[in-house]
Amino acid sequence: MSKGKVLLAEDDITMVSLLKTLLKMEGYEVVALQPDEDILSAVRVEQPDVLLMDVYLSTQSGLEVLEQLRNSADTSDLRVVMSSGASVKEECLRRGADGFLAKPYMPDDLITMLRQTI
Repeated sequence: MSKGKVLLAEDDITMVSLLKTLLKMEGYEVVALQPDEDILSAVRVEQPDVLLMDVYLSTQSGLEVLEQLRNSADTSDLRVVMSSGASVKEECLRRGADGFLAKPYMPDDLITMLRQTI
C-alpha cells in the first residue's frame, strides 16, 4: 500500500532519479515532472498528496508556482514542500509552503518531512 503520492518538480535530472528511487523504496507513489512542464496543470491531473518543488526551476519560479497554487481554490490546500540550496526558507514558508528542505539534504530529512506533511 502506498504511503501517498509525491509529485516532483525538480530540474536536476540526477536529483530526480535519486528522489524517485528513494521515495519508491519508502513506499511512496512518485510522479516526476519534466523541467518545463506546467506544474499547476500537473497538480490538477495527478492529485498528489504532496508536491516536492525546487525553488529555482530552469523555466519557472517555484515561488510563483506556489503563489498560483495558494491562490487557486482547487489547489490551495495542497501540501507543498520547497527545496533549495539558497537561503530562502523564511520566504517559502511566508508564501505558504508547508515545509522547506535546504539542499543538500539527507534522505532521512526528506522522509521525516514527508511524514510530517502528508
